[in-house]
Amino acid sequence: MATLAITIPEDLKRNVEQFKIIDWSAVAREAIRQRVTELRILKAISAKSKLTEEEALEFSLKLGKKVNTGIHEKHVKKYGS
Repeated sequence: MATLAITIPEDLKRNVEQFKIIDWSAVAREAIRQRVTELRILKAISAKSKLTEEEALEFSLKLGKKVNTGIHEKHVKKYGS
């Protein structure tokens, strides 16, 4: 498996460290996987669309936020806040 290093703010790191039971690598992998899926869908749609690239990107970001919220809610339900 490949390694990807990410940078996060110190306050987020402190919050993450409070929940050691959670496999944060798995959370990050799922978020990245979801975003790649969204971008592939967006690419397929935009190939046939009259949307501008800016409009398509805005749509993708909104969709990504909804997906991330869903993932967050899933983990809160499973592991608690």
